[in-house]
Amino acid sequence: MAYTLEEFCTDCRGAIQAGGEGKVEAVRLNLEKLLHDEAFVAAQCGPDAEAGIRTIYVDEETDFNVLVHIYEKGKTEPPHDHGTSWGVYGQATLYTDMKVWNRTDSGNGVGQADLEVAQEFRLELGQARKVEVGEIHSIEFPDDARFVRVTGTDLDAIPTLRFDPEKQTASVGSRLQPLKG
Repeated sequence: MAYTLEEFCTDCRGAIQAGGEGKVEAVRLNLEKLLHDEAFVAAQCGPDAEAGIRTIYVDEETDFNVLVHIYEKGKTEPPHDHGTSWGVYGQATLYTDMKVWNRTDSGNGVGQADLEVAQEFRLELGQARKVEVGEIHSIEFPDDARFVRVTGTDLDAIPTLRFDPEKQTASVGSRLQPLKG
C-alpha cells in the first residue's frame, strides 16, 4: 500500500504537535514506512534525481524539514551535532555507516573537544535512525548513496557544532561546509 509524502508529512506534524518523548521515534517509524514506498523513492531518490541536497518539504506549523541527499561520490562527514534540533536519517539506497560520539572533556561548546566513538552501525536500505538534540554523530557513505533526512528545524538557521577529532576541536559549523571525500 502506498504511503505518500503528503501522508508522511501529515503524520509527522501530528506526532510533533502531540509532543512528548515519543515524537521523534514516531517520525523515525513514519520515515521507514515512507522509504518502503517505491513511488516516493523512485521520484525523489531514483537514478534520474538531481545530485545534491534538496529540501522537499518545510512544515509551516511545526517547522520540521524533509531533505533528500543524493551523492554521486561517496563522502565522509566529520562528527557534528544538530544544535538544538533533533534529526532522523533514512536510507533510500545502498547504506550509510554512522558513528555516535561521546564528548569526554568537560566542555560543551566551541574550543577544546575530546571525543570517543560510543557506537558504530550501518544504516541499511529502508532503515531510519533518530538523532537526539545535541547528539554528536558522523556519517560515511559510498558512491550513489541516497538518503532522506528529517530535521526539527532548518539547520542552517541555528548554530551547530562540527568536531575535528584529530585536532581535538569543536567549532560552529554548517551543513554548507564542504564534506571530506
